[in-house]
Amino acid sequence: MRRKGHFITAGFTILLAAVFVFPLLLMVIAPLRQPGLPPPRGLGEVFPLSPSLQSFRDAFSLVPLGRSILNSIFVTGIAVPITILTASWAGLALTLIRGRLRVVIIAALVLLATVPLTAVWIPRFVLFDKLGLIGTYVPLIAPALMGGSPLFVLFYAVAFHRIPREVFEAAIMEGCGALRLWWRVALPLVKPTTAAIVLLSAVAFWSSFIDPLLYLKAEKDLTAPLMIHSLDLLGPTNWPVFLGASLVITLPIVVAFFAAQRLFQGKERGGSWLGR
Repeated sequence: MRRKGHFITAGFTILLAAVFVFPLLLMVIAPLRQPGLPPPRGLGEVFPLSPSLQSFRDAFSLVPLGRSILNSIFVTGIAVPITILTASWAGLALTLIRGRLRVVIIAALVLLATVPLTAVWIPRFVLFDKLGLIGTYVPLIAPALMGGSPLFVLFYAVAFHRIPREVFEAAIMEGCGALRLWWRVALPLVKPTTAAIVLLSAVAFWSSFIDPLLYLKAEKDLTAPLMIHSLDLLGPTNWPVFLGASLVITLPIVVAFFAAQRLFQGKERGGSWLGR
């Protein structure tokens, strides 16, 4: 009976995985079709009889996709380290403070996490317009100065809270200042959390569509998601080109995910660890 249950569980897991894997498989295979062909009418037409890389060449020739990828790398490369810096600082401060103030800050962060992004589009646009920053990358990177997301601050606060307070107190008694306490003691003990927030923030900044659409003007400054939208406007017969470009801009995030696996396999220190 138990063996039968294992088979049912394994079959359900495989079926569930296939639901998520098939769209990714389609993204990899579809760009190998010749550009200009209509979308396939069945599964039999998905796999091309004569694979071609022309869709990838067209994606880079029809629009400045290469430059837009470099723009996205620039924005993400600046925003993610700033996010880790500010979110971890705030999370550590939230761990070290005590009393009612801590409860108030946590409640405020939870409340901020529930605010939809659409509610701040207009106020943010007016603010950056008054500052003369429209048409620059500053509005795209600005959320990183606030930790990227309230959830990132809470993630760090939970991770730091699992470290025994005696560790921080001993470090302070040894003469550690705030920055040294953060860099030498706290941050090395929460590597899996840092890896998770790096990936989450990288995906958020890399795939952002609305912010570049609102704040960027010149074509040379556009990021990769906006360039993908430009290819989508070419029409349904160019869908292999569209999916080829989508595959190109998806690969960096996939590579980053697999590169971070080693950090995910590490263990964060629990409540019984005293730094010995």
